[in-house]
Amino acid sequence: MTETGLATRTRTGGRRRPDMGLLIACFVIACGVVLIGWGMTAAITGDDGVDRPDEIENLSPVENAKQAFQQEQVVVDLEFGYEAVLVIDGIELPTERLGEFGGDLSPDSAGQQISTPPTAIFDPGNAILSFRPTEGAPIESFEPGRHQAQVIFWKTDEGRKSASSYRWSFNVV
Repeated sequence: MTETGLATRTRTGGRRRPDMGLLIACFVIACGVVLIGWGMTAAITGDDGVDRPDEIENLSPVENAKQAFQQEQVVVDLEFGYEAVLVIDGIELPTERLGEFGGDLSPDSAGQQISTPPTAIFDPGNAILSFRPTEGAPIESFEPGRHQAQVIFWKTDEGRKSASSYRWSFNVV
């Protein structure tokens, strides 16, 4: 080594001066990582953005659905121990409990499908209320446009007098 190189190294204490471009690039990358982390923790996804009562576990079509079909089935999944009725576009749909509507249950018709009535069907074993527009039902099909739905629900052992309700809407294409 030359004496000049040795003298330069000892004068600066053996340290190099930091590269300002590299420091700025590291700072920008660190800020980007922090923003990505913050975005992932603050993001509202799925049902988190919906202010739905705890008694309602799931709905279909979901709130503000943009492309429901004319024969779309409306389903409300409740917590166990609740019953409900559906009101769609101001029409309270008659409700039949699963297992209580008629059908030929004789041994001769074993293996044949039982047709469901053109009403809302409530499955008490799963606490699911469903309605599909069909011929002869109060609503035979959903016309294109926005539709209002309401579920009126109550604890089975308390009766309808203690009912609460929840409204939502969906669009039919």
